[in-house]
Amino acid sequence: MKAKPNIRRGFPAFSLTLMVNHACNLRCSYCYTGAKFNRRMLPGTGDQAIRRALASIRDGGRLDLGFFGGEPMLEARRVSEWIGYARAIAAERGIRVAPHMTTNGTIRTPEADELLLGGELEVSLSCDGAPEIHDRHRVGLDGAGSFQKVRDTIEALVAVESDFQTITVIRPDTAAKLAHNLEFLHSLGVRRMVVSVDLWTQWKRQDAARLQEGVAAAGRFWREHLPFVSVNCFDLKLAALAEVPVAEDVVVCGYGHGEIAVSPAGNLYPCERLIADDQPDNPARLPGRVHEGEDFLHTEPAGERSAAACSNCGIREACSTSCRCSNFVRTGDVGRPDGLLCLFDKACYQEALKTLTETFERHPETNHETSRRHAGSLR
Repeated sequence: MKAKPNIRRGFPAFSLTLMVNHACNLRCSYCYTGAKFNRRMLPGTGDQAIRRALASIRDGGRLDLGFFGGEPMLEARRVSEWIGYARAIAAERGIRVAPHMTTNGTIRTPEADELLLGGELEVSLSCDGAPEIHDRHRVGLDGAGSFQKVRDTIEALVAVESDFQTITVIRPDTAAKLAHNLEFLHSLGVRRMVVSVDLWTQWKRQDAARLQEGVAAAGRFWREHLPFVSVNCFDLKLAALAEVPVAEDVVVCGYGHGEIAVSPAGNLYPCERLIADDQPDNPARLPGRVHEGEDFLHTEPAGERSAAACSNCGIREACSTSCRCSNFVRTGDVGRPDGLLCLFDKACYQEALKTLTETFERHPETNHETSRRHAGSLR
């Protein structure tokens, strides 16, 4: 008889991401996912990853099931099958499956549209904003920009009232235009926006002013449209400042402990952003393979933020540089952020704190002592 999962030691929530293929139909200049070649994840590999993840979750818990690439919509049919497979097994123990996908939004086959528009999963659509910005880096095999296809997909998602979000990458050459790009996306009907800093490029000292300028302008856009627009980097800061508790069934950068990414070959990683083209010498690769175990309960937590400079930082309580993956990319140390991460974090903190301060000044009776303390630090 097959052993039952050790529910007592299980996670309340687990994040599993399947990199379903290394292939992609675009050649974005800043892509960090390695060489593009056709290696599809076999059905049995995805099935086993799902079984191990579910065996690591307590009864009544939650599985965040992500699909990544390459371009995951190339495998739309298999993605649908994996979602159905996960839900069938999870239902036996009352586990909720929350599927999501990061896609470039340019593939519109019938199978892809069923996933994109059917409400089956949460869609994160990569779009850098206005066409002149988006097409600067996100191009096809022929070098032509991909914006028009992405715009068509955004309009289709808006038409079906999908609760999707866009992911906008900012680089040294686009950082100052961040607010312009968010405003453009808003004009298309986008209401949830994720800002992602390009961690894999070199940011020079002179780029810092452009980054700060871009974040400040984006903060003004965000405040103007609250509460009807969400911009992740500001929302998270505001939640931290207001001391909003994080729900138990939310995975926050598990990095191998409560969070696993699986490559098409079945190799294990602490985060999908570190798989690249899955070479044997990849320093981020975890021991073992997906078929070598029944669950993921044996993994240990990675180190916490340990930089000595952090101990005296004025925004330590609301800091977001604890993402181990981002730290590893920038410094090779999961516990040590670098100047770019700190600069972006502090700039977002300032914009969220302005919102808190303005709210306190208009409605002082609604604030508590923590809000007063943070608001005072801005002055």
